[in-house]
Amino acid sequence: MAVRLFSKLRVLPEIKAAYSSSAAAAAPAQLSDFDVQHKTPVIRKQKLIPKAQYGGRHAVTMLPGGGIGPECMGYVRDIFKYIGAPVDFEIVDIDPTVDNDDDVLYAITTIKRNGVGLKGNIETKSEAAYVTSRNVALRNELDMYAYVLNCKSFPGVETRHKDIDVVIIRQNTEGEYAMLEHESVHGVIESMKVVTASNSERVARFAFEFARKNGRKKVTTVHKANIMKLSDGLFLETSKRLAKEYPDIEHNDMIIDNCCMQLVAKPHQFDVMLMTNLYGSIVSNVVCGLLGGAGLLSGRNYGDHYAVFEPGTRNTGTAIAGKNVANPIAMINASIDMLEHLGHHFHADLLRRAVHKTINVDRIMTPDVGGTASSTDVVNAIIGNIGLNH
Repeated sequence: MAVRLFSKLRVLPEIKAAYSSSAAAAAPAQLSDFDVQHKTPVIRKQKLIPKAQYGGRHAVTMLPGGGIGPECMGYVRDIFKYIGAPVDFEIVDIDPTVDNDDDVLYAITTIKRNGVGLKGNIETKSEAAYVTSRNVALRNELDMYAYVLNCKSFPGVETRHKDIDVVIIRQNTEGEYAMLEHESVHGVIESMKVVTASNSERVARFAFEFARKNGRKKVTTVHKANIMKLSDGLFLETSKRLAKEYPDIEHNDMIIDNCCMQLVAKPHQFDVMLMTNLYGSIVSNVVCGLLGGAGLLSGRNYGDHYAVFEPGTRNTGTAIAGKNVANPIAMINASIDMLEHLGHHFHADLLRRAVHKTINVDRIMTPDVGGTASSTDVVNAIIGNIGLNH
């Protein structure tokens, strides 16, 4: 984990102390004067603060983000008010243009206080190298190492393949998203892919436990270990080793490029799919495309202490913002996942049934999935169906 510096260069004591403190849990060996701890430690050491609790209600951090995020969050608030969901939103706006992380740090603090967040995709417009992606920073700082995307067909949406039911589990905090790049010589850029044994084991065990708890029969590890023999090789070997602890679950593996072709041609062969960060981003968008696009599915970010829910493809949708044509279903489905996570099963089921009737029975849909309805038409139909179900 440590990077050797020039032998005559000493690290400032305060810098060394900062790195040592942030990585204490991940780096048991003490740093010498010539070592600097990796800026993204293996496992983030969390300083837990008491959760905000108000009787039977839950406080939830809401991060509207950019593009269509604010309007979709408005729809969620309207629906929650209508159904009387016992949730109070703490709204935090993050300015995408600033060259500092103050907004992000405040957002992280509120999620630590509330334990749960609901977010849109947050833009990072600054091109300064020291300004990190806001979305990646949230996941890394809160150590939300597992991302879950449940990809299930909507009968009311016309697609080539029917009855798809695949779960994507993605390592969420390292890989190519370690954001470690440098120019070694002029015109030569090196980007580091970080794969660690500890995080590989955590997410692999998460995948097998998820499969067992949800009655799934098979886990497929997606990789490129034929080329990246050390990094993807470690991830693959970790999955194979853990698979032996779950003899009731079938395990196989597939190379990422073949995996994309198989998804398009024969998606029903997959059940639970386990992969590293970048492959997860690619495969998630492929499957969402098969099921009708970016506006339907929701994603879940999980760590040991915090959970954040968001639309599945992490698209901003800036081009259609404010035109009343954005599909609100992905954000509404994310809010349903959040209600389930908080234990509000009655409200979650009420909303889920209303969404099902609106899309699959009434077929009231926005243009991106073959409909003619506006965003507000869809939301009003969902609210109307809630009244019928209730």
